Order: sequence, then C-alpha cells, then structure tokens
Amino acid sequence: MSGGSVRRRVALGLAVLTASGMLSLASPAAAEAASAASTSASSEVSACSGRKARTLTFSTGVVNIYRRNGYVCAVTVPKRAGARQWMSVSVRARGGRPVVDEGLFSKRAGPVTVHAGRRQVWIKGAVGRGSVSSGWIRC
Repeated sequence: MSGGSVRRRVALGLAVLTASGMLSLASPAAAEAASAASTSASSEVSACSGRKARTLTFSTGVVNIYRRNGYVCAVTVPKRAGARQWMSVSVRARGGRPVVDEGLFSKRAGPVTVHAGRRQVWIKGAVGRGSVSSGWIRC
C-alpha cells in the first residue's frame, strides 16, 4: 500500500469515529425529548438512573423509586402535570438525614439520591394535599 492509501484509510476511520461519537451524544437528548413528548405525565422519562425498584401511588400522584449500585433515587410525579403546584420528595437512609426537594413545580419534584448501601430507606412524596410515606423499606 502506498502512503496516500494509508492516509485515506486513517482519515476515513477517524471520520467514522467522530460521526458515531457525535450521534451518541445527540441521541440521548433527542430520544428523551421524543419520548417525553409522546408519554403522559405519570410515565414521564425519569431523571433517575438504574432499575425501577418500586412505585408508591397516592391520590394525586406517584413516587418512582430507582436503585443503582447502592444508591436510591426517587422522583414524585403528579397525575395531572402542567400547572405549578406544591410537590415534595424525600429519601432517608436509616441512620442518615433525609434529602428533600420541595416547592412549586409543574412536572416533578426530584430527583433526590442517597447512598443506602444495604440499609433500609424511608421515602415520602406529596403533590398538593395528597401524600405517601413508605415506612422503612428495602428496595
């Protein structure tokens, strides 16, 4: 092979790697936007990573709980999204302090994440006048 042929192949390889890298960076944002637009508020794309461990339902919303590598993450989602309303979510690992996100939100409260390891957690969520409290649970 001549030197020019090698340079062309290397340039082609770099171009393919660059294009695939750009697509991988752009794809998650495009996929999240598309799926968020096509789903309802209660099945909204979560801001938490990991596997879904539990769902706590209550009259005005749900609390979705996720677990990954010893971390527990929770998000409160209202049944009717859109208008700003009081929401809160709280996660507390046994022996620790609660991590809380509360205020006037239109889509969700959270995510809040704590390192639980193998400890139990207590999760609370509220939307308007409705609320839920898990008690001590293992996810």
